[in-house]
Formats: sequence, structure tokens, C-alpha cells
Amino acid sequence: MKRRPFLIAAASGAGLSSTALRAQGGPVEGREYTKLAQPLAVSAAGKVEVVEFFGYWCPHCNSFEPTLEPWVKALPAHVAFRRVPVAFRPEQELHQKLFYAIEALGLVDALHRKVFAAMHVDRKRLDKEADIAALAQANGADGTKLLETMKSFSVSSKVRQARQLAEAYRVDSVPMIGVHGRFVTSVAQANGPQQALAVTEHLIRLVGKA
Repeated sequence: MKRRPFLIAAASGAGLSSTALRAQGGPVEGREYTKLAQPLAVSAAGKVEVVEFFGYWCPHCNSFEPTLEPWVKALPAHVAFRRVPVAFRPEQELHQKLFYAIEALGLVDALHRKVFAAMHVDRKRLDKEADIAALAQANGADGTKLLETMKSFSVSSKVRQARQLAEAYRVDSVPMIGVHGRFVTSVAQANGPQQALAVTEHLIRLVGKA
């Protein structure tokens, strides 16, 4: 598979808007989204599960985050959202561990966007423990505890599970969105960040009707 980050179109750029998608009768399978050949088991019992596959190293994931974040906060109670970090190369696994450590310590609100900013605005690689600890300390978190958590068994287990889930969803580019083990879409496939979320909402409704 060709593994490359998806290009992010600006919300006001070319491509179908969410309004245009509705005017055309909704997203079309094979065009704005793909149905998985085999449904996957989901972990959110009684809810529709939505998964964002991303990488801190990916500039397009960084561009998507400002659109995604408020959408996630407005999701209804019957939708369970989670982020799954992806590594296509061995050195990217460090950033998978970083996310899961941030999540385990309850620091997603405090540090998730800060990591993106450090890498894509400040141009820091964050490939050394000292740099990761310094970022945490600069934002009011315990850098030593963060590094210890990154090396924990529970984080290693989540990294392994993330790899398995990405393979099951056939993720070969990021950012990508999986819906309830049945569908995938992306900013590239839907032609923009807002359009991708409109398609995701359509897929959530499909799952709810089923």
C-alpha cells in the first residue's frame, strides 16, 4: 500500500461542501466514503463508535485538528469518539506512546494541541525524551511522569492494539475516520475537512438506522 498523508483541502476550497452533499442526496459509497468488506468488532457498547486515525508527525492531521476538535465536543451522547495514533515507520511509534501517555494522565485537553503546535509551528521533532519532558513542563505537566507512562506496559499494549486496529481498517493514510467498524472516510476522499465530518455524520446516521 502507498502510505502517504492525505492532503487537506481548505474548508472554503474546491470540492463539495456539506450543503452540496445534502443537495445531491447525501454522500455516495465509493465516492465520499468506503464500506469495509468485513465489519469489525467495536469497543463502545451501545454507542456508535467513531475513530480518528492520526499522527502527530502528520502536518495534515495538524491542519484538521482545529475543525475536528469543536465537532467532537458537540457530538451527541450516543456517539463514542476516540483517537488512534498511527505509525507507518518505526520512529513514529514514539509519538504513539506520547499520545497514549497523555491520554492515560488525563492531559489531552492540556497537551494534545500543544504537541501539534510544537512539531508543526515551532518545528520541534520531539524525537528525544528530553524534548518531550521539556514540552510537558512548559505546559504545567510533570515531564518525568509523562516519560514513565510512555514506557508503561499499558501504553505498550495500546500501541499494539492501535496497530491491529489500523490494519483492520486498512489505514494507509492519515487523517482517516472509521465509523463503527463498517465505514471509512477521510478529508481527501470527502474533499475537505468540513465535508469529511458531514460524511461522518451521514455514516453515524446509517449505523443508527441499522
